[in-house]
Amino acid sequence: MKYKFFFFLLFISVHLTSQEKYSKEISFKNDNDLYVSTFKDSYYTNGMFLSYKYISKFKSKNQEKKILEWKIGHEMFTPYKSIVQSIVEHDRPFAGYLFGSFGINRVYENNTTLKTAIQIGVIGPNSFSEELQDFIHDIYGFKKAVGWKHQIRNAFGLNFNANYNKYITKISSNYFDTHWVNQTKLGTIYTNISSGFYTRIGFKPLQKIINTIAFNTNLNNKNTNGVREIENFMYLKPTLTYAIYDATLQGSFLNTTSEVTKELNPIIFALEVGLKFTANRFNFGYTYNYNTNKTDNLRFRNGHKYGTIIINYLISD
Repeated sequence: MKYKFFFFLLFISVHLTSQEKYSKEISFKNDNDLYVSTFKDSYYTNGMFLSYKYISKFKSKNQEKKILEWKIGHEMFTPYKSIVQSIVEHDRPFAGYLFGSFGINRVYENNTTLKTAIQIGVIGPNSFSEELQDFIHDIYGFKKAVGWKHQIRNAFGLNFNANYNKYITKISSNYFDTHWVNQTKLGTIYTNISSGFYTRIGFKPLQKIINTIAFNTNLNNKNTNGVREIENFMYLKPTLTYAIYDATLQGSFLNTTSEVTKELNPIIFALEVGLKFTANRFNFGYTYNYNTNKTDNLRFRNGHKYGTIIINYLISD
């Protein structure tokens, strides 16, 4: 039955998408380890992100478009089991991060993008992570998490993030291409730098980096050359990160009273394998995520796995 549903989604992605211009988008993204396992509830256990994107009326001479984004996000972290009681069993700290952000995605005519964003938020009990996990566990009938009293303490969050993406190459049939992707984070929550590749394999001819759901550049208005196009592709994204600071593990330097903290591994490998497609005014995506351990002496030593579900809805002028 699940395979019939999968092919049904692929079918509507091909037949119900019209070539129109949509200048606004509402997006919901949810990360959770339940999307890859029904029994693991650990480490980066949940992330929820709601955003609103729209095209700016102003752009530079060499830009195809400029997309503005407002976002509310929440990230939640637990030890290998959220129900561990003894503090000595916390192989990583309980931690939560709640933030709001504003970003600008600059889409250039030479098939590159540069997105910068500023985040303001809070880490610690004021992120309401304990309450959110209790709510989620009540829905699924899981046991109540009891270790949040030892979570990373309250601290102010301020982060500046930047993403630079550049088209590299494609094959002549336009069903395969590769992009160079880079990200930098600097602030009181995360400081790191990463680089990797984003490779797409299309079921339909692939759209350019300046007008694709792959890089959230598919919005258009009367001042842009692009229109809403049918998209349907799988992708592979390996990245390597050099991590300098992570307040969800080490505790914030603005508040050093956290009971449980861990050292940060400086080198982290991550891999995303996913599917994205369009269906009428919607974009959908599912990603399987893997990363090597971010700290030593974890109970699960073979890295962490979780899934991502993305639902976007387009709005015309």
